[in-house]
Amino acid sequence: MMHPHAIVDAHNPTEKDMRGLLFAFIISFTFAAPLSAASVDGIAIHSSAVGTGPTIVFVHGWTCDSSSWVGQVPAFASEYRVITLDLPGHGQSQSPRDGKFSMDLFARAVEAVRADANAERIVLVGHSMGVPVIRRYALSYPDRVAGLVAVDGPLDMRGPPPSQLSQGPPPMTGPEGLATRESLIRTMFVPETPVALQEQILSMMLGAPETTAAGAMAAMFDPSIRSADVVQAPALAIYAGTARVPDAQATKEIFPNYESTQVAGTGHFLMMEKPEEFNRLLTAFLERIQL
Repeated sequence: MMHPHAIVDAHNPTEKDMRGLLFAFIISFTFAAPLSAASVDGIAIHSSAVGTGPTIVFVHGWTCDSSSWVGQVPAFASEYRVITLDLPGHGQSQSPRDGKFSMDLFARAVEAVRADANAERIVLVGHSMGVPVIRRYALSYPDRVAGLVAVDGPLDMRGPPPSQLSQGPPPMTGPEGLATRESLIRTMFVPETPVALQEQILSMMLGAPETTAAGAMAAMFDPSIRSADVVQAPALAIYAGTARVPDAQATKEIFPNYESTQVAGTGHFLMMEKPEEFNRLLTAFLERIQL
């Protein structure tokens, strides 16, 4: 199932490995079918699909884009239909005309892509901010969800404490905002994160418009997304080595079919840092659930 270009040393990916993964990503998307018809609220959503079989939809994080999944697309396209998209305001997708971002908007963008792809049920894989996005999707469209995979992001949205929320998001605009963004991004790396990968991620995230950085960050501070609504779909959380893993029993109060694991020696972008190990964990989950 693993594409040969996607097999790298899971413990020490080199710059050559990263070039190989990027090459595989480009080649796979050369033959991918663009799903350019999807739109939400008049916003054109950029997405691509490759492969056939049960559908996996990969959802990126804050100020990222679909290239976050360079190590997954070619690895899963031999047995699954793999869809990636750029959320509104990110990558090649258009931005909201009113400048307002929300988890509901992001979830409806995912639904527009699913409907355009004519996929009956999907497995959603979300990274970072993409986790509350897929959670919002599961609450809005439960019949469409075969499973959820959270990658170093919060499935349980009952926290943080109101005192933290009241402080609001950090500044994201102007010179101060750019410095804040860069400082925040650098905290996502560990000493093992290859320098070339760090630069790739910095370029991607700092290249997002500041309106997107501010608007999407504000969406994550929206109190309305912090509910205790129950999601019955099978859920797997894969945490970075630096993460503080939430209590499983508490999470099961709202995700009864929840399990979690952790990938040691990784920072926030674990699926890019150790793609082979991440792909094994995702493969095992896909084989356990009913698609």
